[in-house]
Amino acid sequence: GAGAGRWLPPHSPSGLVLQTVEMHTGGEPLRIIPRLEVAEEAAAVGGLSLLSLRREVAATQDHVRRALMHEPRGHSGMYGAVVVRGVAAATDAHLAALFLHGAGYSAMCGHAVMALGRFALDYGLVAAPSCPETTVHLRCPCGPVTAFVPWDGHRSGNPVRFHSVPAFAVTTDLAIDVPGYRKVVVDIGYGGTFYAFLSAEQLGLDVCSSKTRDLVNAASAVTEAVKKQFKLHHPESEDLAFLYGTILTDGKDAFSEEPTTNICVFADEQVDRSPTGSGVTARIALQYHKGLIQLNQTRTFRSSTTGSLFTGKAVKASDLLGDYNAVVVEVSGEAFYIGTATFTVEEEDPLKYGFFFK
Repeated sequence: GAGAGRWLPPHSPSGLVLQTVEMHTGGEPLRIIPRLEVAEEAAAVGGLSLLSLRREVAATQDHVRRALMHEPRGHSGMYGAVVVRGVAAATDAHLAALFLHGAGYSAMCGHAVMALGRFALDYGLVAAPSCPETTVHLRCPCGPVTAFVPWDGHRSGNPVRFHSVPAFAVTTDLAIDVPGYRKVVVDIGYGGTFYAFLSAEQLGLDVCSSKTRDLVNAASAVTEAVKKQFKLHHPESEDLAFLYGTILTDGKDAFSEEPTTNICVFADEQVDRSPTGSGVTARIALQYHKGLIQLNQTRTFRSSTTGSLFTGKAVKASDLLGDYNAVVVEVSGEAFYIGTATFTVEEEDPLKYGFFFK
């Protein structure tokens, strides 16, 4: 009604008003933008693929990402998702999603998929949820992903699991010179996006006890070295052929009932608070490729930052990617709501679209 605006702070008539749903999965935040109409219009009118829509949003709406991911509204570890509905989501999906972070846009995000699975049920994006579990079809820039979400007839629950796009090992035992450190051996895996993996011990560190700043510096150095010394290729789209980050592990790759610990450093030195859903996917694919894990053997992965846990297992082999020994990986974790927010922008604010402080 006429008084509704009184609950908002003053804002410029032409300024943005952005409503969000706030969640986290394993401690990693997810700021959900339930609707960005300009993105849906661009997809519907232009018939854009999700990868093309990602480029369009980056070119024309990047101020939205900066406003919500950067300070003062966000922080250095903020992560977000734009929900794309209707025709833009494709006829076989309940929703599509664009993934946002401090430095740009990603092709896949497992912790976001688990949160968005719950969001899809609770916010009515699935017409007829079923008990005790509902299947939610999502389209991510990397391809179709399926989430399986507990439903009690009134609200969603945990744990949420998802099945990945085909995941695969790119290369193993790749020698890389890392300036400031030493020559190391890395594995590179794909779980919707590409990661380099190595034990922190190779860099003279311990993933469980070393200072986070030291782990971040080392992982970032590895990422830059791999980018310069190894060329990535994706069999479906070169838009996906970029190294997202490096995951330092405790070196415990052989199958065990005990959790294995890792830390993921991605984008511009951003640290994942969760065990990293797409990272777990890629790591399982590597372990399967090496014969260290069999189909339907479940492993537990621990975040070195928060101690939160995801589980992962290879559920079936896939021949969709030609010569790659690809598998579909199931990852499971817990996603929780933490609130909702309405953010406003005053046009005269010199920092209206945020700033990035490292």
